[in-house]
Amino acid sequence: VIALDAEVLTLASAQLDLRQFERRDGEVLLRTDVLGHRLIDVGEARLVRATDLELACRDGRWLLTGVDVGRSRRCLGLFRGGTADHLVRDWKHFEPLIGHVHSAVLRGAVARIRGLKPAQIADLLEEASTAEENEILGQVHVDPELEADVFEELGEDLQCRLLGARTDADIAEVLARMRADDAADAIHELPQRRRQPVLDLLPAGTRTKILTLMGYNHTSAGGLMDVDFLVLPADTAVRQALQAVRGAHTVQPQALTSLYTVDATGRLTGVVLLVGLVQANSEARLVQVAESDPIRVHPDTDMVDVALLMADYNLLTLPVVDDAGRPLGVITVDDVLDAALPEVWRRREPPTHTDSGIENERNEPADSPGGGQP
Repeated sequence: VIALDAEVLTLASAQLDLRQFERRDGEVLLRTDVLGHRLIDVGEARLVRATDLELACRDGRWLLTGVDVGRSRRCLGLFRGGTADHLVRDWKHFEPLIGHVHSAVLRGAVARIRGLKPAQIADLLEEASTAEENEILGQVHVDPELEADVFEELGEDLQCRLLGARTDADIAEVLARMRADDAADAIHELPQRRRQPVLDLLPAGTRTKILTLMGYNHTSAGGLMDVDFLVLPADTAVRQALQAVRGAHTVQPQALTSLYTVDATGRLTGVVLLVGLVQANSEARLVQVAESDPIRVHPDTDMVDVALLMADYNLLTLPVVDDAGRPLGVITVDDVLDAALPEVWRRREPPTHTDSGIENERNEPADSPGGGQP
């Protein structure tokens, strides 16, 4: 195409190839993949629908330059530039969904989605259709650690459905990379007949942690706690404690905001915040800088009591101990918030967006045909 306007399309040659069109790897088709379909707004981490597209000729090539996600009729625009109600945004801000499978890597979708936070990807999945779920998960699957983080952020119902559609081996592969408490919750939601086969496929250490957590009510302190945390003898030097923090790669960062000390019998004796550890003399002993007799709870403590204690005492972590006072795990404030927030709050819309959103996206088919003449 060497010229294109509202009435005339001029070709560079009179010769035409009349063979059946076949998409080439890396190609995104405007009518098939974009116009009238939902896209990922990468900057705002949300799903939007492309209601209009803007084309422009640059250096002799016709390029897709802009996307309108307003409510205008669907057509391909030329140099439209947008209106007050429909501002055309740069195409580079979006990622198409439900495109050609073999084009995904060449389109660079994996790298762009991997730039989003796991919680943002989980939010996209919560709003996605089945076909959109499959494409997003297919891209995330390239990075197993990210995939596990995303599954940790999913709501119980969606997490159960997505995991349930996989083989036992695939489920175990995801759960092995998740935090033990989240993995225990996920197994608890699986059908009874699938739990043991999945557990049998997990690494021995992970399986032991999960079985321990599954022994507690998931709304109790034992069900909320994380069994990976840092506990050291009370006579450990601050310098050694900091080295232990540096080497605690398997402990989630939230659990490392506090270190706990124990006596020779393993009983909990103190707690020191990481910031206090950094500020302390490196040769001092933990017993000298730790707060003695920290607030602690029993595994059977109710979730509401846990939340009240953490709020009253401004705690980032709360240790869970057995009848002898030995630490079993820690509860982090993010897990308490996750468990305590009302479900309706989780479905609230983001505060604001730079352009208008699309209502009732889930009620519209993801592959609804576009109108107008491409």
